[in-house]
Amino acid sequence: MKNLLFIMMIAFALFSCKSSKAPVAGGTKNVTSAALNALSANEKAEGVILLFDGKTTDQWRSYGKETFPKGWEINENAIHCIGSGKGEAGQGGDIITKEKFKNFELTLEWKISEGGNSGIFYLAQEVAGDPIWKSSPEMQVLDNLKHPDAKLGVDGNRQAGSLYDLIPAKPQNAKPVGEWNTVKIMVYKGTVVHYQNGVQVLEYHLWTEDWNKMCANSKFKDFPNFVNTATEGFIGLQDHGDDVWYRNIKIKKL
Repeated sequence: MKNLLFIMMIAFALFSCKSSKAPVAGGTKNVTSAALNALSANEKAEGVILLFDGKTTDQWRSYGKETFPKGWEINENAIHCIGSGKGEAGQGGDIITKEKFKNFELTLEWKISEGGNSGIFYLAQEVAGDPIWKSSPEMQVLDNLKHPDAKLGVDGNRQAGSLYDLIPAKPQNAKPVGEWNTVKIMVYKGTVVHYQNGVQVLEYHLWTEDWNKMCANSKFKDFPNFVNTATEGFIGLQDHGDDVWYRNIKIKKL
């Protein structure tokens, strides 16, 4: 009887071990692979647009040009800005979508290099002779630990997830260098909300008295295309001279 019980226990243990390992070998990996830079059935039904498929940059071009710059590439299934070490001068320049968007939900993931800086622009315009940031609000992308911008500005308004130099992201929940951060930017008739890693970190309202006052007390006061942010514009990704990766870039028109 004891021998039979021992044999049954061994058989149960082997079955349990085999069952627990099977999903890891196949199912988990396949789910992750299928979800990367792809739309789910629900997203397709809701009309979500995939802005990067992991293979091509067909929906992007250089700011101020019709071609895609050499300073960017596809790497690690992401759009990768190749670091130049030259700060804002960069080497490829900022990139923008070929299409303009008005009311939308933009979602994406970013990963920054050590000491790196970048940004996500929205409602951007192409103004001859002006850089993109003079017309466009920016969600900051940053290594909060090592980049000096994290300690500059006011109350952390240059840290990751913030409306750059204007409103700090609170709570500040950016992940460390080398880890992927998930963000969402919602724009609807002047209401703008930033989400970072599943948490709403700020909200503001364009074209209002509060917006005008905030701009008047900032470096943006002398840039009318920023103060009077357009109702429709491009999505942009910043070349700040540092390595940064973007993937799972999706937008839903509202």
